[in-house]
Amino acid sequence: MSGERAAPTPHLRIEGLSKHFGAVPAVDNLSLDIPRGDLLALLGPSGSGKTTTLRLLAGFETPDSGRILVDGEDVARLSPAVRRFGMVFQHYALFPHLDVGENVGFGLESQGVPAVERTGRVADALAMVELAGLERRPVAALSGGQQQRVALARALAPAPRILLLDEPLSNLDPSLRERTRRELRALIERIGITTILVTHEQEEAFDLAEHVALLQRGRLEQVGTPEVLYGSPRTPFVAGFIGRASPLAVRVVAHDARVARVALPADGAEVQWEIPHPEPLQGACILYVRPEALELVAPDPARLSGEVILRRFLGATALYTIRLASGESVEVLADADAAQVGEQVGLLPTGPGLHLFGDVGRSEA
Repeated sequence: MSGERAAPTPHLRIEGLSKHFGAVPAVDNLSLDIPRGDLLALLGPSGSGKTTTLRLLAGFETPDSGRILVDGEDVARLSPAVRRFGMVFQHYALFPHLDVGENVGFGLESQGVPAVERTGRVADALAMVELAGLERRPVAALSGGQQQRVALARALAPAPRILLLDEPLSNLDPSLRERTRRELRALIERIGITTILVTHEQEEAFDLAEHVALLQRGRLEQVGTPEVLYGSPRTPFVAGFIGRASPLAVRVVAHDARVARVALPADGAEVQWEIPHPEPLQGACILYVRPEALELVAPDPARLSGEVILRRFLGATALYTIRLASGESVEVLADADAAQVGEQVGLLPTGPGLHLFGDVGRSEA
């Protein structure tokens, strides 16, 4: 390998992939297109289907229906060895009785790769993950970050067509995760291999991945760059799951020129806000409000107002929780000295970060 991949990484496409366990759909008609060399994160809560999707890609599970296309070839029913996908497991699955080199070369030996070639490929794989010369080091003598890289080298040694990562940083101490994320992203970019990452942490998905696929109950809610998922959520679940957002019950009273006028309950009379929204809506709706989309101002009967019930200090800024007259609460990001707990404040919408949906799926978010 000499530190480089011998062949271009392939194009991966998933078409209508489904897998049931009994009557429960773990993966439900999932379709994704992953460009060559892309790093895609599968993100979602527990039970969303992300791990089952990865196991279907690896060949550890057989789909009920659908296709997994690698450069147009359907590998969905081929054995893991034949499809040639590399896998890094959540707990690394390193053998404690073998040294680093023996761990990295384990898959090569099982494939019948001759000893001389195996030695060279192990050395190349360790060089790629910046562990050159550690072949004889006991696994137990390595740090958590080094063990993670040994597991990655083992996955890369057979020159896989696709790399699969199952929560690869979950075993690391929080202090190591950020640095290891940077190293992992740089390594994958250098190799240029198409990579699928499973994670339940948004920060990890946003930091590592070029694109993120958000799953819920086995179905794809939305796929896009982190910026698109945060700034343009397509469903209430995406708006509520990605980043921070406060759901408020509102009523659409008018819709004109791609702007909806919504009424919010307030002390005395209703308050109306104008929300950009291209599709016409009417009646009861849900407004998801990002903390940065509101400004704290002086309370006024003509404004939406409430009481500061919580202040979380963040340094130059603070996150304020405001309880409204309706009993609902909304979070606002503002200067650290903008308000104090117990104070009455007014709220003004200031720009992006207001996402309006029909009154459906609120309980799912």
